[in-house]
Amino acid sequence: MTHTSHSLKKWMTRSAVSLAIGASSFAAIFATMTAHAHRPFILPSSTIVSGKTPWVSFDAAAASDVFYFDHMPLNVSNLIITAADGSIVKPENLNTGKFRTSFDLPTTLPGTYKISVVNEGVNASYKENGAPKRWRGSIDAFAKEVPANAEGLEVTYNQGRIETFVTNGKPSTTALTATGKGLELTPITHPNDLMAGEKAQFRLLIDGKPASDVKVTVIAGGIRYRQKLDEQSIVSDKDGKIEIHWQGAGMYWLEATHKDNNSKLAAAKERRLSYIATLEVLPQ
Repeated sequence: MTHTSHSLKKWMTRSAVSLAIGASSFAAIFATMTAHAHRPFILPSSTIVSGKTPWVSFDAAAASDVFYFDHMPLNVSNLIITAADGSIVKPENLNTGKFRTSFDLPTTLPGTYKISVVNEGVNASYKENGAPKRWRGSIDAFAKEVPANAEGLEVTYNQGRIETFVTNGKPSTTALTATGKGLELTPITHPNDLMAGEKAQFRLLIDGKPASDVKVTVIAGGIRYRQKLDEQSIVSDKDGKIEIHWQGAGMYWLEATHKDNNSKLAAAKERRLSYIATLEVLPQ
């Protein structure tokens, strides 16, 4: 196959996927926070800055190729920015466009900031007057809008986080403290101290405890210009630890997913957990 025909086939495949999924609602894609054709991310303009008041800009989106903007903006209504001292700060210049949501952050404090979109929601399917019906929304809305005695009711509780990290000057760990809710990543290697040619280790937690057997996918940016995705597939060990061998310098997309039955919603038999991070690996 020639390079031209390969590119055409790849474009046609992307277009077909976009048409098939484009009809889904904004809320439906991000409420579930599960693996899907379009990958959500928060992309910082820089991950390491210095100075008294260095600014960082962020683009948040879901796209066919990670770190490109070809599908839809990310809903950041649940955006939480944890400053280097552990306080919660607000973004500036927030704007939502056709393909991305953008915002700025003045990193006035020295140390590491954690930028997170935290999602929680419910998926339900049942029959109403004999016809199949699907519902997605918040826990509070579920109690009000879905009949508890609905025919064939099946409910899934979803928790997810989308994160990135920025450091002003020397890396710190105060902002990286786990909340103890859902699936989270904590540093063994600091997320703003990643170098090409070196290994990085992180620990995954579920509800604050080491999470074993969690499936992790790592994809290097620039996949639009590669014939293969070249993803890394990793499974956390008994202590929740994962080890990543970087393929080179650049931006990386990490996704971890897991299922269990520890739902705080009595009607839900299953809980689906997801965690996504954007990480930058620097050259030696």
